[in-house]
Amino acid sequence: GATAKAHAADTIARLLAASLPGGFLVNLGGDIATSGRAPQGGWKVGIEAADGTIRQVVAIHDQGIATSSTALRRWRTDGGTTHHIVDPRTGRTAPAVWAHVTCLAASALEANTASTASIVLGDKAPAWLARNGVAARLERPDGAAVRTAGWPGPDPADGRTQP
Repeated sequence: GATAKAHAADTIARLLAASLPGGFLVNLGGDIATSGRAPQGGWKVGIEAADGTIRQVVAIHDQGIATSSTALRRWRTDGGTTHHIVDPRTGRTAPAVWAHVTCLAASALEANTASTASIVLGDKAPAWLARNGVAARLERPDGAAVRTAGWPGPDPADGRTQP
């Protein structure tokens, strides 16, 4: 479902730019695609935590952005609390190393794929993102954040951010 939503955002943004003048930001449940001319200074997008606080505002131009989270869509099981992202290697819920991972990419689909893969990869995610040239902000459950190269910074909402 998540990749379909991201693909739909990309498709809608392209169709709008092909048929209407101006710039467009399409947000389908947090999968964001842009097309056409961005406003001066770029599209301002808030990076939101599960409690609704804005951790950072970034400006994007002709990019997609998406966040995957283990802090939302959670429920209790006999074994404790779990979330909705499954590790396909094990068939079990991915460990909650990251509360939120937000990625910037050429499209919403690419950003969504990278953010979800990062949740599954856990502690290996920053190195994987760096090897693949994906700018990202990864936030641990305690609020500490890690950024990969290319992520717009600094991160004023989180004083514990590491470059």
